[in-house]
Amino acid sequence: MRCVRFEDKKTGFIGIGYITGNSITRVQGSLETYWQITEDVYALSDVRLLAPCVPKQIICVSFNYKKHADEFGVSVPQEPSIFAKASHTIIGTEENIIWPKEVGELAFGVELAIVIKKKMKDVAPEDVPKYILGYTCANDITARDLQRKEQQWLRCKSFDTFCPLGPWMETKLDPTNLTLKAWVNGELKQNANTKDMIYNPYEILSYISHSFTLDAGDIVLTGTPVGSGLLNEGDEVKIEIEGIGSVTNFVERE
Repeated sequence: MRCVRFEDKKTGFIGIGYITGNSITRVQGSLETYWQITEDVYALSDVRLLAPCVPKQIICVSFNYKKHADEFGVSVPQEPSIFAKASHTIIGTEENIIWPKEVGELAFGVELAIVIKKKMKDVAPEDVPKYILGYTCANDITARDLQRKEQQWLRCKSFDTFCPLGPWMETKLDPTNLTLKAWVNGELKQNANTKDMIYNPYEILSYISHSFTLDAGDIVLTGTPVGSGLLNEGDEVKIEIEGIGSVTNFVERE
């Protein structure tokens, strides 16, 4: 099922629902809780798709593909290497990525994002699927020059608009064998498969849950593959994941 957050172009009403064909059926409740289906139906052409969820936490994994670690001269992590992005980085498809004045180099990176279904703590890998609500496409935008300069990654990863998500959340998907692609101005820059992850999605979520609690609606980014590169002003960036769809954004200078 493809679950969405949307805005009615005419009224500005913001709602959630699920896609059937070329329309959205609105539901009451939240993405993480019980749904009450309404009789309200919106044509996809009449709405603007928003980021599919609004997380309290965005937890990320670095160098989770060997070839990506190799291209940066980094040793393969002996356990998942995690960091965080601030939640205000979230934007949806067709929104602009804003290049801050403080940043000299802006980089993209396709990633599979996992949305948490319910409170998760100390969960074994084999039990992780019960805690996954769904999956969406993510673009892990990074201020590359600040990343080199600073030992901590929070600032270089957390400027506003640095986490495009979308176009929706897919609830039924096997995350262990999906093709991921990133395109810049129509040119293919990244092309990989989640089967090449060093730590698979279930291992990642289990590891995080043994360190701290994940709550409903939180997002985990599972790492970007080889080929992450720099952007220029005006670039079109398209992030595409098999079985989900694609999220497209343009780069705009602040």
